[in-house]
Amino acid sequence: MIDKLPLTFDLPASLYIHVPFCARKCLYCDFVSYPHSPGDERDYLAGLEREMALWAGSVNNQRWTLSTVFIGGGTPTCLSPGGLGEIISSIDNHFEVSPKAEFTIEANPGTVNPGMLADLRRAGVNRLSLGAQSCHDQTLRALGRIHTHARTVESFQLAREAGFDNISVDLMFGVPGQSPEDWLRCLEIIIGLGPEHVSAYGLQLEPGTPLYAQVEGGLWQPGGEDMQLAMYYAAVDALEGAGLRRYEISNYALPGLECRHNLVYWRNDSYLGLGPAAHSRLGNRRLANLNRLDEYLAALDSGSLPVLSQEEIKPADDIFETVFLGLRLAAGLNLERFQRRFGISLAGAYPGLAESLVTRGMLAIENNHLRLTRCGLAVANAVMAEFAPI
Repeated sequence: MIDKLPLTFDLPASLYIHVPFCARKCLYCDFVSYPHSPGDERDYLAGLEREMALWAGSVNNQRWTLSTVFIGGGTPTCLSPGGLGEIISSIDNHFEVSPKAEFTIEANPGTVNPGMLADLRRAGVNRLSLGAQSCHDQTLRALGRIHTHARTVESFQLAREAGFDNISVDLMFGVPGQSPEDWLRCLEIIIGLGPEHVSAYGLQLEPGTPLYAQVEGGLWQPGGEDMQLAMYYAAVDALEGAGLRRYEISNYALPGLECRHNLVYWRNDSYLGLGPAAHSRLGNRRLANLNRLDEYLAALDSGSLPVLSQEEIKPADDIFETVFLGLRLAAGLNLERFQRRFGISLAGAYPGLAESLVTRGMLAIENNHLRLTRCGLAVANAVMAEFAPI
């Protein structure tokens, strides 16, 4: 815990709020979350209000203007009907939310209802991220999800009726027991719903999760890398064929409806994260909040920011992270922006490297952007690792 930060940074225009509660933890999840209870919710909301007040008044008494707000988790929509409204009211009390801001909330199809969705839309939330993950109930059970596909369809339709005209759907491929045919059919079903955005991620088996233990124990046999890659390209072809342009390795959107908040991360820009386990990037510093709710609350009760750790981002690491994240974008790394930011060209920072990867067919340079080719996408992590500082 620290009482005061060396606040020498430009005020970020993006705010992330972490809601650390779930109705039930999914079998693949290694994010920080706890079972929801009314008492913990009340304590969390009071603590979050205090944290907002500390931050909002800590930088020369300037009022921060936000262009993106993202409430994630956990499962934000497992809060009580008034809980989310209380968070939104606190944001409005302590920050200036631009009238043109993108305001996103994550939702689980098993935890929304017409009244909640209508209240969120009236409160200014204009983008919904719906965690469908799969269209097949067997796959949902394998993931430990609490909803069915029917609930996903119902939740999507209720969101439309509540006035949401910017809905993102999260999907997952490479799930144990999921066939390529299942995945293609799911893509067709989701495309048929007509979302403005789709996030299609390959499952990452994280050590320490129940699903990882099941696979290690032989209960499930995951598909190989070739199957994962085939599923990935199936998503690219199906979603782009439906007009959802791939703008990041795993994200697709109708033109102009790319997630502006996530673009802040992929451009390695500054943002403030609030709530237990939230992370921030402020100027050249990275901060991590305390994970446990009791420790988070105790810090705030003592008048301290609930920051567990902070570190200065070294220039070499900042350069690498900017390249790594920029190459995730379909347009690629903006070379002019890179030079403005660091005062050195990419060729100056990595003599001969980009040219070599272009020659090998892994990268291409177009419109002053360095991007992955289709061949490079297949081995994206290996290509990005080439830029890691020695």
